[in-house]
Amino acid sequence: MFRETSVEVKREVEAALIPSGTKVMLQPGTHVFVTQALGNSYTVYVNGNLVRIAGKDGDALGLVILEQPDINAMQGSVEEKVQIQLRTCFDPEIPVNIVDLGLIYACHVLPLGMKDYRVEITMTLTAPACGMGPVLVGEVEEKTRQIHGVQEVKVDLVFDPPWSRDMMSDEAKLQLGLM
Repeated sequence: MFRETSVEVKREVEAALIPSGTKVMLQPGTHVFVTQALGNSYTVYVNGNLVRIAGKDGDALGLVILEQPDINAMQGSVEEKVQIQLRTCFDPEIPVNIVDLGLIYACHVLPLGMKDYRVEITMTLTAPACGMGPVLVGEVEEKTRQIHGVQEVKVDLVFDPPWSRDMMSDEAKLQLGLM
């Protein structure tokens, strides 16, 4: 994680406004402040806005390209690999993964055949009006589909029960100074 590291954009790069998710293009020469680099993306502050930049575009910020390890090279069951992948998804405004934030309500891995699976995930957001919801849901789907054998992924975004700080893990509360 970064603490307000100032960098200059090196090349045109696509970013998503937080919390709306609206796509914008940052131009070369623009000065931004990197506020976090987690879960294969950068969150930067620019012109009074927070935006999210894909880790693959780290070079546009003069930083490293963030890449996730190959989940299929790791040992473990499909269930374990899904949990690993979910822990690489971060709320762009909060430096805690969505599992420790308490945004994952349920995760079921269902067999479709000998080595094929359907993964059903029920999740929420910290605020119902968060425009980053579709972005986070898409990231959860994409990262879950990367696991060999996963043929189907269904992510349900729900708001009942509503999220509260009580749903956070103790590690998340400690990290955010809430304990």
